[in-house]
Amino acid sequence: MQVRQYSYLVLSDLYRATGKYGWGTLVFQVIAGDTYRYNFWLRTCQFAKHRKMLRFLLYPVCRLILRHMTYKFGIGIPVQTVIGSGLFIGHFGGIFINGNCVIGKNVNISHGVTLGQASRGKREGFPILGDNIYIGPGAKVIGAVRIGNNVAIGANCVVTKDIPDNSVVVGVPGRIISADGATGYVLRTDYEERLGRSAGSYAS
Repeated sequence: MQVRQYSYLVLSDLYRATGKYGWGTLVFQVIAGDTYRYNFWLRTCQFAKHRKMLRFLLYPVCRLILRHMTYKFGIGIPVQTVIGSGLFIGHFGGIFINGNCVIGKNVNISHGVTLGQASRGKREGFPILGDNIYIGPGAKVIGAVRIGNNVAIGANCVVTKDIPDNSVVVGVPGRIISADGATGYVLRTDYEERLGRSAGSYAS
């Protein structure tokens, strides 16, 4: 991961959380913020892990801080998780994501959400999420399922099969009830132009 990409990811997350991306807002959120503070240390761990010098100097410290944040806020996202820009965690608590999941850009994750592994059966594996997705409180996405772009997953929904673009999914098991998508739920996605470069997923 290059410095510019790291900066872009940090600021895109900040903009989605606050509507601002200035350094003053960043410092305040890192010191006094809740869910964004977790985002910041997760992104910083991912950056430091893949820079030769920082891997030995900064990464161990960042990992300790992130571990503290995990217990403080009840959010468990492994450092190796592939996550696009503009990650927004609405409320902390009970969020657990398998490290093999792939998460696109502009994904909203609510409290009580699990993106988990299925260890057997035809859906053995891990979820892959597209862009501009809203995941409601208590929702679960389990196994090798693909969630399309602009999808809204309702509160306490359990998704165990592929979901196409622009779907609204509710219930246990999840069923599609409309093609209205996540419009109105996923906000502040205009940072790509504001920050001056195209978005991309964290990949290395």
